[in-house]
Amino acid sequence: MGKTIIKTDLIDDNNSFMGTVKSAVKSFGLPRLIISLFLLLMFILAPFVGANFFTQLSNTLNRFSWNAVLVLAMVPMIHSGCGLNFGLPLGIIAGLLGATLSIELGFTGATTFWMAILLATPFAVLFGTLYGFLLNKIKGGEMMIATYVGFSAVSLMCMMWLLLPYHSPNMVWGYAGTGLRTTISLDGYFNQALSGFLRINIGHLSIPTGALLFFGILALGIWAFLHTKTGTAMTAVGSNAKFARACGVNIDRVRALSVIMSTWLGAVGILVYEQGFGFIQLYNAPFNMALPAVSAILIGGATVNKASITNVIIGTFLFQGIVTMTPTVINSMIHMDMSEVIRVIVSNGMIIYALTRKSEVSK
Repeated sequence: MGKTIIKTDLIDDNNSFMGTVKSAVKSFGLPRLIISLFLLLMFILAPFVGANFFTQLSNTLNRFSWNAVLVLAMVPMIHSGCGLNFGLPLGIIAGLLGATLSIELGFTGATTFWMAILLATPFAVLFGTLYGFLLNKIKGGEMMIATYVGFSAVSLMCMMWLLLPYHSPNMVWGYAGTGLRTTISLDGYFNQALSGFLRINIGHLSIPTGALLFFGILALGIWAFLHTKTGTAMTAVGSNAKFARACGVNIDRVRALSVIMSTWLGAVGILVYEQGFGFIQLYNAPFNMALPAVSAILIGGATVNKASITNVIIGTFLFQGIVTMTPTVINSMIHMDMSEVIRVIVSNGMIIYALTRKSEVSK
């Protein structure tokens, strides 16, 4: 009789353990678990194909620090029910205007970065206000319209970068003296302004402490805002607009605020990206920058009306880790320089996966 009881207890413990595992997998998400295991496999394989593990981890952390703020820019609009911000190029353009004006006005060193944020803010508020007004007029079709708004803005700025009266010799075309170059070096300006601050170097491991801290401060600020009265109202609008209206919330105003916040974060995000990358890229460069940010937050577990800071962190690390590690490991295995081809295939493949998962996870 005692043996039967022991066996029953073991079966119950086993069932309980399996139930816990299944619950954990369901909570984390099977697709994210598969991507995480694949990324872990890439890190494990790296030393065996001649790629230093800590160097690759450093590259992943660097790319995470460059892109995390752009992914964070998705959170306010998702919370307000405006959906995924495919109009992120508007914020990016505001950031580019701030960066180029900061150089034009003669600022140098890390000061250029902070002045770029200051100068980009009025543009971000203006663009965000107009963008929010438009999205309030077409409720239900925000993501479709936002895509064309972003594309149109980039195309318009392709002309404006040639026509705006910039004169800095470090930015304009040398043979004409007018019009901005396609790529502008940030040497002497805000190159590594954040990534180089308090950087920790341990052997081959390099941690961009300043950039990670900056992202942490912004993420903490967004988290704190979402727990304020206005932030709670924003979440309520995204969850149930009719209930929010019945509670006296001005839906259009809250939605417009979320769009302005998202646009401003996009402006700051591109400046963080530039300081790590070392260049300002104009003209068609912002054209598809919304897609990796959208994909990263979806891979992190967000839906079209629910997102968290955790989704931003997990999604950005997984997306950038796969994009960084896969070309390196596969190149080393096949001994051919196909890094750019593999990176395009992997990044676009993950974008397709994330966008097709959107409708599934949001049901």
